[in-house]
Amino acid sequence: MLTDGEVIQLVGANRRDEALAEILRAYRRKVFGLAYSFVRDREAAEDVAQEVFIKVWRALPAFDGRASLSTWIYTIARNTSLSALRDRRAKREDAAAPDPDLEVASESGAAELGAENASLLRLIERLPDKQRQVVLLFYLQEQSHEEVATMLAMPVGTVKTLLHRARSSLAAAAGLSPT
Repeated sequence: MLTDGEVIQLVGANRRDEALAEILRAYRRKVFGLAYSFVRDREAAEDVAQEVFIKVWRALPAFDGRASLSTWIYTIARNTSLSALRDRRAKREDAAAPDPDLEVASESGAAELGAENASLLRLIERLPDKQRQVVLLFYLQEQSHEEVATMLAMPVGTVKTLLHRARSSLAAAAGLSPT
């Protein structure tokens, strides 16, 4: 993994492709996980992640190190994910039809987790957006509290609070006593 300074040096030496290759190696999984937490569909998340890395490649010459590389990449990923969500909503409103992608996301996610966890995934899908995002990033993408906070641009304490509320909601929905 390159340091932020090494990325700036590579870009300055006209070795942007090499810098991007290292960035891809280090951030591919995390960017996909962040995108998935927003769009909740594997194909859409892959498209968003691809768009994110195209934007990163194009913007690398402007990266000046004022923010850390990870914060800069997660900001691009978050904004690209939000744009994809807005585009999907606009298309859905234009078509005035239910979005089959939401059903497909639940079904494909359920298949990935196995049949025994399908009901859990359905419960997660019903959580408020922020709670769902932190649950998906923390538990399914196995990011730390700090990484989730950076990815979603929120304090670590907020991530912990959202996780606690999500666990309580999931336990209540499953008929369990919250811990």
